[in-house]
Amino acid sequence: MRTPVLTATAASLAALVLTAAPVAPAASSGPAAAPGLVTLVQAVPDAAVSIEVDGRSVARNAAVGDVLGPLGLTPGRHAVVFTGADFTVDSSLEVSSGRASDVVLHLPAEVDGEPVVHSYAAPTGPIGPGKARVLLAHTATVPPADVQVDGETVFTNIANGEFADADVPAGPVEVALLPSGGSADPILGPLDLTLEPRTLSMVYAYGNPSDGSMSVISHTEALSDDGSVVPTRIDTGTAGLARGHVTTFAGDAPPATVGDRPGVPADGTAPTSWQWAEWLGLVATAGAAVLVGRHARRVAG
Repeated sequence: MRTPVLTATAASLAALVLTAAPVAPAASSGPAAAPGLVTLVQAVPDAAVSIEVDGRSVARNAAVGDVLGPLGLTPGRHAVVFTGADFTVDSSLEVSSGRASDVVLHLPAEVDGEPVVHSYAAPTGPIGPGKARVLLAHTATVPPADVQVDGETVFTNIANGEFADADVPAGPVEVALLPSGGSADPILGPLDLTLEPRTLSMVYAYGNPSDGSMSVISHTEALSDDGSVVPTRIDTGTAGLARGHVTTFAGDAPPATVGDRPGVPADGTAPTSWQWAEWLGLVATAGAAVLVGRHARRVAG
């Protein structure tokens, strides 16, 4: 992910394109669709897992923490099978051209539950200067949890399989996972992170704190620049509209907004959008928007 405590124990593979068996050639109707990129994450403690995609082996004895891929898959539906010593999880994944996603094998919230699979679309859109993007998913054997950043609660009641994501200022932060709605000791952390500018960090909390297996898996991808700049002043000329220059980003900023996205609490107990922005330190400048969401998609079995 970076060089902090929160790093991936990745058994990384070179990019690999898996396609269906060749068929009789057909008349070309244009360029082939770009493949989708799929990363496989093994988040079941104490398990050696074999993984097949469309009947082809892509990993044998993958250990917890292994991050495999990205695999380049043709657009459409693909079968992904995870097999351990005492379980097999059959799943299917819909791959879109040019899009990236993670497929994560993990345990449910219930103790002694069978492994499950969730997929997470990677938010790989362009990002502004000095920012980093983080997606944090709850894939651990614990009830719904809250996330603290630098000692402040910024995401609440995230259940197993759900995730929260945000664009934040790059640099050092401290993150902890706590039981939802309580003031008990952290389930995980605090962890000291350093977020590099213009990167996406996909982070998965996994394991069970009762047996000491609670930890994180992460991997990081580079993001493109959205073309914006961070101005320090606006010259207004001498037409009497303002004297000298106007320094931007001073005074009280208007409230940031939280999009109408699935999983954002709407019962009146959730923090306001402006509070979320203040807590995360997302607004270093006036008028900056905060993009926050919590979602999960279960891969069809």
